[in-house]
Amino acid sequence: MNNDTILLFSDHVGRFYAKQYSFPPVVGRLLGYLLVCDPIEQTIGDITEALLTSRSAITGAVKMLETMHLVNRTRSAGSRVDMISIAPRGWEQSGFDPAEYQQQANLAREGLEVIKNASLERRQALEETRMLNEFLVERMPQLLEEWHSYRDARIKKRK
Repeated sequence: MNNDTILLFSDHVGRFYAKQYSFPPVVGRLLGYLLVCDPIEQTIGDITEALLTSRSAITGAVKMLETMHLVNRTRSAGSRVDMISIAPRGWEQSGFDPAEYQQQANLAREGLEVIKNASLERRQALEETRMLNEFLVERMPQLLEEWHSYRDARIKKRK
């Protein structure tokens, strides 16, 4: 894969995440780049050069993706350079975690308490939010098990 193709793919991922999740474009571009780069571990300098962007932009993007558990930052003993790579199961950690949905359900309940005497129409958005998130809290553990079964079956087929 040539550099232009990698850049184009990185830009497509960047635009998607900017539009869909309001990520800064460089964060999505970094994510896209890390999905296809070779070698799979890159220094911030390597990434800066490849994505034609500033070191500070990449450093900020790495920090954001690191807090979301989507990238790994490692450093070998004696090295002064961090190596950045995609976290292969990062989406699994964040997407299936019922704690986030529980927090959102709790916030909805808190909001409902604030407007407990309000009309049903005014309470509707919070009620829907509470119910959806309570549903997701219940379903996420089962969905994670289903995902593992699906993934494992696909891996077996490839072998």
